Amino acid sequence: MYFLRYHAIIWGFRLYYIMKEQIYLDNAATTKVMTEVSGAAAYAMTEAYGNPSSLHHMGIEAERLITYSKKQIMLALGVTSEQGEIIFTSGATEGNNTAIFGVTETYGKRKKRVVTTTVEHPSVEKAFDRLEEKGFEVVRVSPDENGEITAESLVSAVNENTCLISAMLVNNENGYILPVGEAFQKIKKRYPECFTHCDCVQGFEKLPLSQKKLQVDIITMSGHKIHAPKGIGAMFIRKGIRLTPLMVGGGQQKGIRSGTEPVPMIYAFGKAVEVLNGNLSERYSHASEINAYAREKLSEIGAVILSDVSASPYILSLAVPDIRSETMLHFLEERNIYVSSGSACSKGKTSDVPTEFKVSERYLDSIIRLSFSFETSKSDIDALCEAVSDGMKNLAKIRK
Repeated sequence: MYFLRYHAIIWGFRLYYIMKEQIYLDNAATTKVMTEVSGAAAYAMTEAYGNPSSLHHMGIEAERLITYSKKQIMLALGVTSEQGEIIFTSGATEGNNTAIFGVTETYGKRKKRVVTTTVEHPSVEKAFDRLEEKGFEVVRVSPDENGEITAESLVSAVNENTCLISAMLVNNENGYILPVGEAFQKIKKRYPECFTHCDCVQGFEKLPLSQKKLQVDIITMSGHKIHAPKGIGAMFIRKGIRLTPLMVGGGQQKGIRSGTEPVPMIYAFGKAVEVLNGNLSERYSHASEINAYAREKLSEIGAVILSDVSASPYILSLAVPDIRSETMLHFLEERNIYVSSGSACSKGKTSDVPTEFKVSERYLDSIIRLSFSFETSKSDIDALCEAVSDGMKNLAKIRK
């Protein structure tokens, strides 16, 4: 009896927090799965549950869902099956690793130079650290004194001995948009044998994307950043590129990513892309309006805006002077407002990205990241500002 009563109390607390109004401003870390998307996953799990490699009707139906999802992603990237292949992965970390190691294992025997930036996601950064340990010459392009990474700085880092350049489209901590399109176009003209890779996790289904305009050979994407489940990602690989796979097995997905395809996750990813494809410009305008409103209201209460106005409107980095990020984060959490102190992939570790972008040392311990979705409202921002203002009055200051 005591056991049942204990669990009833626990579930009562859980229900209270679920029912209590939440303000979620951490969409760059992960997003809420849309109803249409969870429904698609449920259909694949309970109705179209055959193995897509099976030749009977149930297997053919499962394969149809995979084909549908590939088509939706290709539409979003402006490509066709004649131009390249969509390969599904467990997420962007696997995709980035597959791209970087797959290219260098296949084409890096003669050309031992690789180029990236100092502001990449850890799944790219650490992959290049591994390449350096293997004897590759790794060139890391840093922002200049103004906190800018120019197209020319990326182009000038590449030479005739360069096998690969990997640069993200949108920085996950401050929304900075890197000039990858301009840089990759110039690189492809000068060094057509240099492969280009772009981590588009924070740009896919948020900014207009064109594989042709970006002149990118491999694109990586993640489902849980676009209202699909965690554990699913995708890569676009341009036709003609041979990647050495990270793992071998039954040869599914052209042998690049062996293993039975997770059809429910893949179908959910495709459904999310289909839903979002229809209103990208509308969602972008909404995010821009919310971003501008947040900049104005937060500045009025004394917060320092760190993201440039030219950054992605979906991400806003700011500092609350003299109050530690973690302290403010938990203060807001007590009011059911959820934000981040930086990249969710850092697991509490201090990121070097703000320093690379020339953020003042005074603000490094006080950075908060807001990230918006189509559900974010101005009233959410008003509640945030009220809570931040309260925190600025009551929380302990960082000792100078």
